[in-house]
Amino acid sequence: MKIVVGLGNPGDKYAKTRHNIGFAVIDRFVKSCNVEFTKKYRDSVISKCIVEGEEVLFVKPQLFMNLSGDPAKRIIGKYNCSLSEILVVLDDINIPLGKTRIRERGSSGGHNGLKSISNHLRTTCFPRLRIGVGNSLPEDTKEFVLSRFTKEENDVIESTLDKACKIINCWVTTDISNCMRLFN
Repeated sequence: MKIVVGLGNPGDKYAKTRHNIGFAVIDRFVKSCNVEFTKKYRDSVISKCIVEGEEVLFVKPQLFMNLSGDPAKRIIGKYNCSLSEILVVLDDINIPLGKTRIRERGSSGGHNGLKSISNHLRTTCFPRLRIGVGNSLPEDTKEFVLSRFTKEENDVIESTLDKACKIINCWVTTDISNCMRLFN
C-alpha cells in the first residue's frame, strides 16, 4: 500500500486557500476514482482507491497545518508503510504559481506542515510533491498563504491540480525517480 498525505487546514474558512492546495490535489484525485473521504482515523479523514492495481490510502490530517506530523505518523504506523511509500503533497511559496516539484527527500523549506512531519518521523527522507502557489514577497507570508487565489490564478491552479494528479498516478504506478525525470 502507498499513502498520499495532502496538507491543509481543516474547516470551510480555509477551503480554497493557497495553504490548502494539498487537500485540493488529493480531493481531485479521489474524486476521479469515484470515491469520497468517508472514514476517519484519529485526527485524519481517509479514503482508499485502487490505482492501476495498487491500493492507495489518501489522508487529510484534520489538525492545523503546523500539527500535521502527529496524524501523518499515526497513519504511517497503523499501515506499517516504509517512508519511500508515502508522498506528502503541499503548497510552496518559493515555487512560481502552477509549477510543481517532486523530490525523494529534502528540507522543509520553511513550510511548517512539512517541518512537523519531518520532526515526528525524525527524518527528511520521504517523497514530497510541492505545488507552487506564488510568491508572497513583500506581503506577510501567513496572510498570503491563507488567501484565496484570484480569478486569474484559478485557471492556472485548475490545470496544476490536473498535473499534480498525473504526478501522483506516476508515483503510484512507477517510482519516484521516473516521476522526477518526467515532471521536474
